[in-house]
Amino acid sequence: MIAPRLRTSAGALLPLDVSRWLSPAAPEDDEVLARAQPAVLDVGCGPGRHVLALVRRGRVALGIDPSPHAVAMAHRRGAPVLRRSVFERVPGAGRWGSALVLDGSIGIGGDPAALLRRVAGLLRPGGRILAELDEPGAGLQLLRVRVEAGPDRSHWFPWARLGADALGPVADAAGLSCLDVWGVRQRWFCELRRE
Repeated sequence: MIAPRLRTSAGALLPLDVSRWLSPAAPEDDEVLARAQPAVLDVGCGPGRHVLALVRRGRVALGIDPSPHAVAMAHRRGAPVLRRSVFERVPGAGRWGSALVLDGSIGIGGDPAALLRRVAGLLRPGGRILAELDEPGAGLQLLRVRVEAGPDRSHWFPWARLGADALGPVADAAGLSCLDVWGVRQRWFCELRRE
């Protein structure tokens, strides 16, 4: 199997850590999941590793992802996941305690402020968004990308990267308060609150 890559319209290659997505939650993921208030919505959940980790801890969680392949993998693993875009109707809107936006999902839709604003609208007042960011210095990059795996190519779609250094204005634009930003094992995370 040829590992997929994400190519920008400018020709740059971005990392896709598929092996991590298929593995159980890592210690740094566990630290993020410990902050999640129930019930938890995992946005862009892929094969459902975070949802599965939460369910195994007795937490109520649901994942959503538009990819039929990822949803099928999540179901085979026993993770409760729906094939759905975050920009479509989401069950429990306005009642989720936390939302996860991990493993690069901050790039969904190519506009992190719009994504975070939408996710915040799915939370109850005081709900939290736990998101993964790129390293400080990455800034905010609005991109057009496609997935490549050997000779196979997806269509071009909007994507974004958001560095820890560029979070402030994006969180403000989404109407969120930033409670914490931290780095662990070369990964960066933040905790945001819906007012």
